[in-house]
This record gives sequence, structure tokens and C-alpha cells, in this order.
Amino acid sequence: MTRTTHRILVTGACGQIGSELTPALRERYGDDNVVATDIRPPGAGHLRDQGPFEELNVCDRGVMDTLIESYNIDTVYHMAAILSATGEEKPTLAWDVNLRGLMNVLEIARERQLLRVFCPSSIAVFGPETPHDCAPQTTILQPTTMYGITKVTGELLGEYYVQRFGLDVRGVRYPGIISSETPPGGGTTDYAVDIFYQALQSKHYSCFVRPDTVLPMMYMPDCIKATLDLMDADFDFLRGHCNFNIAGMSFSAEQLVSEIQKHVPEFVCEYEPDFRQAIADSWPQTIDDASARAEWGWRPQFDLTSMTADMIEKLGPRLI
Repeated sequence: MTRTTHRILVTGACGQIGSELTPALRERYGDDNVVATDIRPPGAGHLRDQGPFEELNVCDRGVMDTLIESYNIDTVYHMAAILSATGEEKPTLAWDVNLRGLMNVLEIARERQLLRVFCPSSIAVFGPETPHDCAPQTTILQPTTMYGITKVTGELLGEYYVQRFGLDVRGVRYPGIISSETPPGGGTTDYAVDIFYQALQSKHYSCFVRPDTVLPMMYMPDCIKATLDLMDADFDFLRGHCNFNIAGMSFSAEQLVSEIQKHVPEFVCEYEPDFRQAIADSWPQTIDDASARAEWGWRPQFDLTSMTADMIEKLGPRLI
């Protein structure tokens, strides 16, 4: 598909995904054409130094509208969100940021007739009633967390704006995302990030889920690829819009430990499940991403073995 977008705003640009999505977008469309925003300014580095950055609280519609107008924005990647574990500690904040922020984006996009909006969802939309093996894209959605509730609502809002106003809104259900560039950010799956830091630095980790806990995961390069691939897809070929399942890999905590020990033999992991165990238990172990594969050609590139090797290779020089 020919890339027609040229003026992009990224909310939550300093977050786990935003901090790597923003450079990828700047590489594609030019540094000056991608405006990074977040509620706090970034430290020294590419987000601040290689393109425009603006402070933005996504709950402030007036400031958001002014930025979109002044930078002549036609596409928004709305990555700002309060994640699952943090959302359970601060449910009112999660509701406010995740839904008022999204409504602000959608309403401004409708009023200004923006070209396209990306608003990601999450496997947190699933709940105990969802099949735990090969969870379908269309299934029972009864999440047990405020984060999941906001994401189900976000999917429905996005689809409403597609059907009611003809707005091009797209989104995927991210699994747990593992990154070598950004530290954990308050999600239930973040043990799978923190464990690498602790394995390399202290050779010891206390894991907050049981060893047999299996969850869907994805390595950041595949996460960025999925995001860009969906946004590149021809709208006319999409039967769904805001709720695409995307699968990367599923593994247990003990399988990840075993894989890390191939590179760090002295690494020891203990298991001390906390309140996040109940959240993990409410989510499926594997998901069915047949729609994404059929409608826009989704294919992951990393599995547990290749992801672990790449994480150790990238983090090792910085942490050892």
C-alpha cells in the first residue's frame, strides 16, 4: 500500500511501546513529521533530540486539539495508557486516562477528519470465561481488571466511530511485550522483561507469577512490525478494525528461566506470586490470530529461543 500519511502524532511516546514506535515512524516518514508527546518530557536521547516533542496530558482535550492543529496532524498513534497492575492500584486514574484520553482522540479525529487513528487494545480484554487455549478474536469478553474493562470499551468505541462516522480507526490486542530498550512499566506480563535485567545484573530474580504460568508474549520488533503492518493495510480488506488478535509466542515462566539459563547458567529464579497472579490466571495461554494473518498478512518473526538470544545480546553490554 502507498504510504499517504505524513504528519503523525504519538501519545505516550515515552512508554514501553511508544519509545520504540516513535523512532520507527520517524525513520519511515522523517523526523520532523512525527511529533512525540507524553505527560512528562523524555530524558536525553532520540525522542527529544531527533524530532519534535510536546508535553501532553491526553485528558486535556484543548491542548491535544491545539497540537494536532498546529502541527497539521493527519494520523494519531494513541499509545498513552495506564497498564494492568497500575490500573488495579489506581482504577479511577486508569478509567480517566484510558477512556477520556481515547474519547478526546476520537472526537478530534472526527471533527478534523483525520486520515487514520491507531488505538491499541490488549489481551487484558479477555477474562476467565474466555477459552484459555487458542482464544478466538470474537469471544466472551468479561475482564476482571479495570485496564481490561477500559480496553473492551475502547474496542467498542473505536468500532462505533468506524461504523457511525466512517473514521479509519485500527487496533490490535497486544500480548505481553518484551523489550531490550525500555524497562518494565506496570503490566502483569512485565516479569518477562525484568527477569532479563536481574539475570544479568544479580543472577537472581523473584518472580511474581507461578513457574507454570503461561501467557501470550511478543518481542518488541514484532510488536512494531504488527503495528505498522496493520496501518499499512488497505482499509477495504479489513473486516475487523480495532480488535485484532496477534500472537507471537506463548511460554511459561519456568520455560523462560530455562532459556535464559542457557546463556547465564548461574541464574537462579524463585517464585513469589502476588496479586498479579490472579490477573495472569484470568487471561488465555494462547490466542488465535487467524484474522490478522488472513486480512493483513500478519506473521511474527521471533520465538522464545531467538528472542532470548537477542535480548541477552542487546542487554549484556549495557548491564554486565
